[in-house]
Amino acid sequence: MLEILLSILIILGGFFTLVGSLGLFKLPDFYMRLHGPTKASTLGVGAVLVASAIHFSTKTDGISLHEILVTLFLFITAPVSAHLMAKAALHIKVRQEKRTLNKSDQEE
Repeated sequence: MLEILLSILIILGGFFTLVGSLGLFKLPDFYMRLHGPTKASTLGVGAVLVASAIHFSTKTDGISLHEILVTLFLFITAPVSAHLMAKAALHIKVRQEKRTLNKSDQEE
């Protein structure tokens, strides 16, 4: 039963990481590309780290704190870094695709 849970977490993690990588590659502008690694890839890596933490916690005597700390660090830093990159891009006026602009921005 444990192997099935770990397999599901690893497959989900691989899927989300793949979707995030494809989003980074295929989306048209910086602001849309920012969502790939910060949303889907964070979930993907988080699922793999949770699977690793469960596996090593059951195989050793204690709880595997390394994976838990890395997961916590990842979930805290990814949104913060994405926010800072988006603010910097807005500040230097990085070009957006016309189809991704708000209606009020297109009128200017």
